[in-house]
Amino acid sequence: MLLCSRHTSRHMPTIISSPLSRRVHSCSCFFSKKLFNKQILSRKNFSENLFASRSLFASPTMGSLSAFDDLPQYPIARRDESVVDNYHGAMVPDPYRWLEDPDSEETREFVEKQMKLTDSVLKTCQIREKLGERLTKLYDFPKYSTPFRAGDNYFYFHNTGLQPQSVLYVQDSLDAEAEVLLDPNTLSDDGTVALSDYAVSEDAKYFAYGTSCSGSDWVTVKVMRVDDKTSEPDTISWVKFSSISWTHDNKGFFYSRYPAPEDGEKLDAGTETDANLNHELYYHFLGTDQSEDILGWRDPEYPKHTHSASVTEDGKYVLLYINENCDPVNKVYYCDLSLLPKGLEGYKGTNELLPFVKLVDKFDASYHYVANDEAIFTFLTNQDAPRNKLVRVDINEPTSWAVVLQEDNKDVLESASAVNVNHLVVSYLSDVKNVLQIRDLRTGDLLHHLPLDIGTVSEISSRRKDRMIFVGFTSFLVPGIIYMCNLEGEIPDMRIFREIVVPGFDRTEFEVSQAFVPSKDSTKIPMFIVARKGLHLDGSHPCLLYGYGGFNISIPPYFTASRILLAKHLDVVFCVANIRGGGEYGTEWHKAGGLARKQNCFDDFISAAEYLISAGYTQPSKLCIEGGSNGGLLVGACINQRPDLFGCALAHVGVMDMLRFHKFTIGHAWTSDYGCSDKEEEFKWLIKYSPLHNVRRPWDKPSDKVIQYPSTMLLTADHDDRVVPLHSLKLLATMQHTLCTSLKRSPQSNLIIGRIEQKAGHGAGMPTQKIIDEAADRYAFMAKMVGASWID
Repeated sequence: MLLCSRHTSRHMPTIISSPLSRRVHSCSCFFSKKLFNKQILSRKNFSENLFASRSLFASPTMGSLSAFDDLPQYPIARRDESVVDNYHGAMVPDPYRWLEDPDSEETREFVEKQMKLTDSVLKTCQIREKLGERLTKLYDFPKYSTPFRAGDNYFYFHNTGLQPQSVLYVQDSLDAEAEVLLDPNTLSDDGTVALSDYAVSEDAKYFAYGTSCSGSDWVTVKVMRVDDKTSEPDTISWVKFSSISWTHDNKGFFYSRYPAPEDGEKLDAGTETDANLNHELYYHFLGTDQSEDILGWRDPEYPKHTHSASVTEDGKYVLLYINENCDPVNKVYYCDLSLLPKGLEGYKGTNELLPFVKLVDKFDASYHYVANDEAIFTFLTNQDAPRNKLVRVDINEPTSWAVVLQEDNKDVLESASAVNVNHLVVSYLSDVKNVLQIRDLRTGDLLHHLPLDIGTVSEISSRRKDRMIFVGFTSFLVPGIIYMCNLEGEIPDMRIFREIVVPGFDRTEFEVSQAFVPSKDSTKIPMFIVARKGLHLDGSHPCLLYGYGGFNISIPPYFTASRILLAKHLDVVFCVANIRGGGEYGTEWHKAGGLARKQNCFDDFISAAEYLISAGYTQPSKLCIEGGSNGGLLVGACINQRPDLFGCALAHVGVMDMLRFHKFTIGHAWTSDYGCSDKEEEFKWLIKYSPLHNVRRPWDKPSDKVIQYPSTMLLTADHDDRVVPLHSLKLLATMQHTLCTSLKRSPQSNLIIGRIEQKAGHGAGMPTQKIIDEAADRYAFMAKMVGASWID
């Protein structure tokens, strides 16, 4: 995981590897693809089966009682008591270490039994089928991305409604008939091959695109001609956390990759757990074999660093971005391509790296390219500016930096894009809502405010030489609007280019409010609340509370078909708590929820839950919490710390073993947010909240009532090579043993189950039917556990 893949500037190909909340936006109307070429800045949309020996019969009881009369017989997982680790003198057992091997027969048997258990549970959830049918109907609406330009052509993604993957179209003009350029649905029979990275050459003759299989982060890059849609022979393998950036001579492109794994040809890519090390930058010449690619940069002294490249909009320079981990800091080097005596061709067949010049050589701030005029570069940075600012430097005088646009006193400068030659379109985040402005590129002066409703700018598509920009917008009650804004006149001419309509959805039936909830230390935490109009605050409503809280990732308003369905037909109040650890208020907000202060995230989320109860929206037995990836960790920690506060918990692809996460795939990059158990001080932080190591029997504590864990579903997927499945599997085995199977008569009647998706990963690229099926399963489980009834 570098965990984050949402907030990369259009020109900064930073690593996509944070434990991203994978399904935050999985039902959003936009197909916002975070391009690493010079086209689009976007928020990448983010976004069930196990075993029992006898059938389960429904009994819709509430509170601390199970919703089932006959409790399941959980599979008994072998405990290896001999596995004990010494962490700085503290002996920590790890009896399910064997579950870290995804290929062992014992792990496969465990997964199979758990899948049977969950399947038997879900069959008793009466509204599961109805939810699936209604979701399918509601999800069947046309979806579009904002158009982006290359050469003289326009490109956009479109899904007619229920297509597994969105289709890429090309057209000569906005009025011309669009043609299919690439239909990913033809690449597999089941829709599990998805388009990931892509870039169009400067002359729009070639289209380089990366595909991933079964949701894995591994990407294979191929090339096709735009005019006749024919495929070129080029194939580039083992690409990961990469951009694709063409040079302006259209001869090839830069990309990043890892060395091929051992037995790579036999490997089911995405199921391995080995650490990702030695990321390298390459340049590929069109029409040549990958073995002939130029090695542009490597740094074996720092095997955990990642490297990405981006060609500047004038085509003269290539920028190299070096990331140490998931912290929002990076180095920036540059290479003047015009000064290479023999061009890039001169490096063919040599071991010589490209002559990059170090512009920023410290990991003390982030730098995102905005524009350049010859050697004068403009960057967006958080250097001494936790809410970001714009700075300018002449790379021939790299010690002299000038501020173009000062940091705002309150709002976060999320992006800046050069448009209409000497203008900027800038996006601010103001109390978790976007504000758009047009500013002067040279001075930073404000020229115009662009009118927007309260919500989220999901995409900005622009080129500096164009006067037209496209803006994608969404919110909780707006499926999607694509605006086109012409900057040719004195006043920007902004109008609707395309509006996305969901048949049967009437936004006037719902209302959205924003509360600012005091946390344990009195910090005000913003929280959006979405509900049917006229809601009586009598504590009777089912409630779904979502959170993330990490890696500088903000969770702004977004449209989700499944949660609208829950509000309409199950009377569910849907809430998003913008807790610390995210990027909602800049770097300081992020740092306040990481490392030694990670507990703030859990306190914030618990305070949000307590507010919803005290304000009369819900009650503990009807409150479900949900989160994915880092948000899965959030859910796991909160049910350990306050099992009495929740009736149900849905934890997606969570980071659950906080003592060993850094040993698998890209987990070493997350130490910037979490710390690392190899260091004694950081071990002491982690052991306090690690979900795997803090499962306790709540009934052992003195209390006037019997307390148990909420009904819990842990969700993972077999090809998740970001947060590998072992996290969820080990926690599942631990919870079932500690709370259920180790006792003859356990007070834990609420169910503890897991949903393990096949041929899927961390969430990206999941085909539509899998998205619908998973939503139907988890929300049918939630509905039964919190006693929600269907309303027609």
